[in-house]
Amino acid sequence: MTLGRVDLHTLVLTCIPIFVAIEPFSNVTNFISLTQGFTKKQRSKVVRVSIITASLAVTAFLFVGKGIFVTLGISVPDFLVAGGILLLVVAILMMLGFERIGHWPKEEVGVVPLGTPLIAGPAVLTTVLILLDAHGILPTVLALLLNMALMWGVLAKADLITQQLGGGGTRALSRIMGLLLAAIAVMMMRRGLMEIVRAAMPA
Repeated sequence: MTLGRVDLHTLVLTCIPIFVAIEPFSNVTNFISLTQGFTKKQRSKVVRVSIITASLAVTAFLFVGKGIFVTLGISVPDFLVAGGILLLVVAILMMLGFERIGHWPKEEVGVVPLGTPLIAGPAVLTTVLILLDAHGILPTVLALLLNMALMWGVLAKADLITQQLGGGGTRALSRIMGLLLAAIAVMMMRRGLMEIVRAAMPA
């Protein structure tokens, strides 16, 4: 089954790593903490601004980032290993419940820190570049947009989600996302190291 020129199976494989890297359940708690005392209208604006900011930041990096690496002479295997290490660190911090938010002016919350670096953080930027190389531009952009639309819906229903799951349930899901991200990170490092070893072996 295909979706236009994009294979549905490929789209699913591309969506999952981005979903995990965005840390949706962790960002629900971040959103609630950052918007305490906000009116419903102010919260809606924060959701809109944060998703637009994150989408623009990741899309820009998607088109510019790889060119920068080519200019610097960084190969795909190099980036797989380095990106895997970075994702593994982020995953460990997720599983430990590392707190990354502070006090921010109301008018800036949607852009910084929620839009970036909480939603469009290092894990997402690293993931999309690797997916770009593995699956191509169209599946990666589609997966990014689908995940951002999903994140919009999740943040819009943040209060309902936390009421249903409770604080413990939300934290537990965030830890599970961290574990999945760690597994993806190890897979990336394994692939990168295998490519480096293969390239170093005599023909």
